[in-house]
Amino acid sequence: MSSIPDWFWSAVESPREEGTVEVEECAVHFLAWGERHRPGLLLVHGMNAHAHWWDFIAPQLADRYRIAALDLTGMGDSDYRYEYDADTWADELVAVADATGLSHDTVIVGHSFGGRIGLHAAVRHADRFAGLVMADSGIRDPDDDSDGERPGVGGRPVLYPDAETARNRFRLQPPQDCANSYLLEYIARHSVMAVDDGFAFKFDTDLMDSMSGVSGAEAAADLQALTLPLGLIYGADSRLFSGRTLDYMRRLHGRDFPALPLADAQHHLFLDQPLAFVETLASMLDGLC
Repeated sequence: MSSIPDWFWSAVESPREEGTVEVEECAVHFLAWGERHRPGLLLVHGMNAHAHWWDFIAPQLADRYRIAALDLTGMGDSDYRYEYDADTWADELVAVADATGLSHDTVIVGHSFGGRIGLHAAVRHADRFAGLVMADSGIRDPDDDSDGERPGVGGRPVLYPDAETARNRFRLQPPQDCANSYLLEYIARHSVMAVDDGFAFKFDTDLMDSMSGVSGAEAAADLQALTLPLGLIYGADSRLFSGRTLDYMRRLHGRDFPALPLADAQHHLFLDQPLAFVETLASMLDGLC
């Protein structure tokens, strides 16, 4: 096991707020850090993840920003829906921003699938946000024939007899190694819920078969329509983000934007290099808006 550094304990033990807001008859769970008069950051997790993925990132920026992180419906501690769509998820971002007192200069920071939803929100609600940072969140060239790995979900929920067994089965999707095992263990502890017959992970296994508005073509249209400032941070060793992806996104957007590789990082870049990610994100935010 890797040693647990002091900065991690300082971050996860920092004071934070917690609550829910209703969007289209579903409760959306959120966490918040920092004082309300500061510029805003809204953090959006990836597929099948949750707000607690940001517990050790957000406090490191809370001396400069008012920060909120949400659980998109169908994931984490938010309610499940019969159907999911990009418009509703984007509306959830606005509802959480309003409920947590984020100002209209708020920048959305979205990892992976969260970057896709953040992109749609930045287009759909351009008057509510001030910018977007996508973290290892790309739009693949439709002519790219390379084998890109995607999360495998769906089917009946797997039930475990106890929470410890479930936590021990936690795996990153797409699969990758991670030297910072203490981060994986922390996230795993927040990824398990009690159900009637045992314990399961906190996501709707029907989500992938019941969502719309998130196709590659729809993402491309959003990137073309985006008017807010855009930044991108990607793992230099990511299997989901390539130079071809970046070139395609630049062509789609039609305007220059900063795109910074994070050395020695894969798709889950702020698990691989948490301190470097914070430093890179802070620097990008300084010049973005």
